[in-house]
Amino acid sequence: MTKQELALAAIEKLKEAYPDAECSLEYSEAWKLLVSVRLAAQCTDARVNIVVEDLYKKFPDVNALAAASVDEIEEIVRPCGLGPSKARDISACMKILRDEYAGNVPDDFNALLRLPGVGRKSANLIMGDVFGKPAIVTDTHCIRIVNRIGLVDGIKDPKRVEMALWKIIPPEEGNDFCHRLVLHGRAVCTARTRPYCDKCCLNDICEKHIDN
Repeated sequence: MTKQELALAAIEKLKEAYPDAECSLEYSEAWKLLVSVRLAAQCTDARVNIVVEDLYKKFPDVNALAAASVDEIEEIVRPCGLGPSKARDISACMKILRDEYAGNVPDDFNALLRLPGVGRKSANLIMGDVFGKPAIVTDTHCIRIVNRIGLVDGIKDPKRVEMALWKIIPPEEGNDFCHRLVLHGRAVCTARTRPYCDKCCLNDICEKHIDN
């Protein structure tokens, strides 16, 4: 089986196992996802979803958050960890959206990368979830699982994994495929315990069958 054939098989099996693929960060506007993905670094999505409720009550739009002091933002987002750096990035990012994009999130990948605190993973997530464009989000679940099943060979660097997956994943499937890998990584192909290979929907096509 070629890597492309393996990828297509994995996509179909994950679709059946996790038909409702979506981002676990809750948001109603593009800028809110931008804030949440920054807060999600080294923090659970569940905690982020709770913390942003208080943030948006006090600062309900881009202009309000751009006008807030870094200290005010940090006071609210501190439970997500790395409060000072996250607050600085959010403040700077909202100011750029206000001053350069009329309060809107740009739908250009390279423009997103120029925003403070936005890396390739975050930019891909926004491109896929907000704008419905081809995207591959190489988070820790994605990197772990695609290595285990043999879609990539011992590659741990997120950008290199992303580039490898672009070659074998149909563009229209990439975003949902990565969301399904997150669900599968949390429930079955786990990192901190031995993976539950006996109940894995990818068991018959997986290269490893063991934690790696």
